[in-house]
This record gives sequence, structure tokens and C-alpha cells, in this order.
Amino acid sequence: MGARETDGTSIGVLIADDHPMVRRGLHSLLSTLPGIDVVGEAGNGHEVMRQAALSRPDVVVMDLRMPDLDGVETTRRLTRDHPSVAVLVLTMFDEDALISEALDAGARGYLLKGAEQNEIERAIRAVAAGDAIFSATVADRILGRIASPAASALPPLTPRESQVLDLIAAGLANDAIAVRLHLAPKTVGNHISAIFLKLGVATRSEAIVLARDAGLGRK
Repeated sequence: MGARETDGTSIGVLIADDHPMVRRGLHSLLSTLPGIDVVGEAGNGHEVMRQAALSRPDVVVMDLRMPDLDGVETTRRLTRDHPSVAVLVLTMFDEDALISEALDAGARGYLLKGAEQNEIERAIRAVAAGDAIFSATVADRILGRIASPAASALPPLTPRESQVLDLIAAGLANDAIAVRLHLAPKTVGNHISAIFLKLGVATRSEAIVLARDAGLGRK
């Protein structure tokens, strides 16, 4: 398969799951949706990386339990090597530790298998647009943990997210952060969406308060 040709309006989706029946079901479901183009399928993380280089998807719908190279490590490699690709986790597992690992690796969304077609469609379009989106169950777990009185420090952030939050706390705008870190503005926006979700905040000012209380933004 060669590089994907696109008119710039369709969302290219790569399906990653080690169960062929699940892949076929998702392929059939997504193929009925306007503006969504299934560009490939993969049964393990190594295949995901090869397909991502060949077909240049906008979104990878990622299972977490896959042989050879699991979904968390694959997500980490994808966000490192292909930062424009958004990862939407679709899995049957909702353990707190696994959710945290997937978010730390760079996943922009986290849904549980059994999600309705409209929820999957909405999530794909959201992460492709740079937003973070999570099923209600997963969001409640994340926000409940962050809001816990025992959480005296910031929740775990990726190294890049920590850099972005530090610059937000220092008062830099998104464009200035992009220049400072040599990132695309959309990538900065993706990081900020994930940071806000992890912090449990809705506004930049709330994020700044938490970050400065944690000692960020003072250099």
C-alpha cells in the first residue's frame, strides 16, 4: 500500500486489534460513515507502525492487549514518530493503571468496547480535530482520582506535557509554546487538551493556578 491520497476533508483511520472479527466489524461500521476512510488494519503494534508509515492515517483506533507489541507501547512510539496521528483507544479494559499508562503514552481518547456507533464516530472526529475525549465511565475514573484529597501533587504527565504546562504557567500563548518547543500549533493544542483533562480543569487560568502551586512557570 502506498501513501494515502486525500482531498483533505476525509479522516483516515487505521484499525489496530488482534482479533480479525473485531477488525472486520469496525471496518464495516466505519465504512458507512461519511468523511471517514479506513486506510488499513493491523493485528499487532509492529504492523501498526508499518501501516502508519505507509498509509499516514489521521487516527489509529487502538486496542491495548495485542501480541508482540502492545497498544500502550505502540501509542508511545506513534506519538514520538508520527506526532500528527491521534490515538483513540478502544478496549475492554478500564483499570485505572492501564488508563493512566495509555494517557501517559499519548492517547487522545479512551473508549470501552461496546460503545455505540455514534460514540465511536464522535470520538474519531474529536481526536482528529485535536480534542481529547473519553467514555463517561473512564472520564469519571480520571476526574475522581484527580479530585481526590489524597492527590497532593499534579497527576502524572508525559515529559512533553510537563514542558507545555510549565510554559503555560509562565504565561506563554500557544503560538509561542509551539515556537519554543519546535512543535506544530495543532500538536500544542493536542497536548493542552490532554493536560486539562488530566488536571480536571476547564480553563487556562485554572491550569495555571495548579501548575504554579506545583512550582511550575517560575523560571
